[in-house]
Amino acid sequence: MAADHAADTPDSPVGRLARERVDHRFKGLPPSAEGRTVGELAAERRSLFTGGFTTPVLVLSAEALEHNLAALERYAAAHGLAFAPHGKTSLAPQLFERQLAHGAWGITAAVPTHVRMYRAFGIQRIFLANEIVDAAALGWLAHELDADPDFRFIAYVDSPRGVELMDAALREAGARRPLDVVVELGAGPGARTGARTEADCTAVADAVAATDTLRLVGVAGYEGEVPKPDGERVRAWLRQLTALAVAFDGEGRFADADEIVVSAGGSAWFDAVADVFAELPELSGPVLKLLRSGAYVSHDDGHYRHITPFNRIPDEGALHPAFRLWAQVVSRPEPGQAFLNAGKRDAAYDLDLPEPQVIRSADGPERPATGLTVTGLSDQHTWLAVEEGTRLEVGDWVGLGLSHPCTSFDKWQLIPVAEADGTVTDYIRTFF
Repeated sequence: MAADHAADTPDSPVGRLARERVDHRFKGLPPSAEGRTVGELAAERRSLFTGGFTTPVLVLSAEALEHNLAALERYAAAHGLAFAPHGKTSLAPQLFERQLAHGAWGITAAVPTHVRMYRAFGIQRIFLANEIVDAAALGWLAHELDADPDFRFIAYVDSPRGVELMDAALREAGARRPLDVVVELGAGPGARTGARTEADCTAVADAVAATDTLRLVGVAGYEGEVPKPDGERVRAWLRQLTALAVAFDGEGRFADADEIVVSAGGSAWFDAVADVFAELPELSGPVLKLLRSGAYVSHDDGHYRHITPFNRIPDEGALHPAFRLWAQVVSRPEPGQAFLNAGKRDAAYDLDLPEPQVIRSADGPERPATGLTVTGLSDQHTWLAVEEGTRLEVGDWVGLGLSHPCTSFDKWQLIPVAEADGTVTDYIRTFF
């Protein structure tokens, strides 16, 4: 079931984004659009290639976005999962609205700053997949919960000390509503956050029970941190997580919860999450099986293309890469070498280098970027190796596929959404 959220009307927080003025802050947009509102520019339906856009310019595919949104909606529904996509992969309220419209329970956050942004745009259900021990943030959160009885918030806890700090901050803030928490089970030795053993988890749950500012509502974790992950190891860890939920429920630890939350799910193993969560026995109350995969919305042309679960379960769908970075050849200083005018400030590069896909010359249609390889990135240049016989001239546009959606969205504050023929129909505003 989709969460209640502010409708995307002209006077809603998301709707008001269309009234923002286009200016120098936004890379790649047409200089001739200076002073227009984003909504006015979108209504012009300019061509990406002849409408005055400057390079480099990052673009989202309208068709791929819609396809991916529908694909995870179908998958989650088919497997009885709720989903709260991780917003850190985009930090784009317009995409949150579309995810909620496609059935999302809520949106997952990584840090309190994200939570504040989500609330500014009317998100009513937020899962913080992280610990929160910052007194100022907890004070703000206490007032936010007290002011809005319909606001649902859940956060990780993984240590008695963390519980102690949360309790002190919430008491200091005069919190009237208990804050819902889930015990985070770590993915094993050397993994990221999370209590490492069942005994550790029990100690955390005991600490929560000793407060009246926190309410234990479930268990959660992130299977992507399982050391040397494969299907067997990931499923084994997920069964530890569900066994912890069963044990806690048997001990009556969720007696005050309206529903029992069991949550996991990055973008690499959501098939394993679906399989193991389906094995959960009946518990004492309704269970919210919450998937948090977020990278699906834009997918990518590198890391996630290779690890998507749909590669293992092709009968259940597919995801399509939605990003393309267009850059221009600005120099061909010697044979076998060329430089584009996009660099580290424009392209995601923390996992894989960009992938040349198409070339577009001023006097012809797009053609495959056969013979081009990205060998490195400078701050504002892409290094290209050019095979002998490859036609590539100064002034040509090169379309690059990108890896890792998170850091792609981080680098662009206003991203054109273009149809397959290059018609720009919308602009996605990001916050980071």
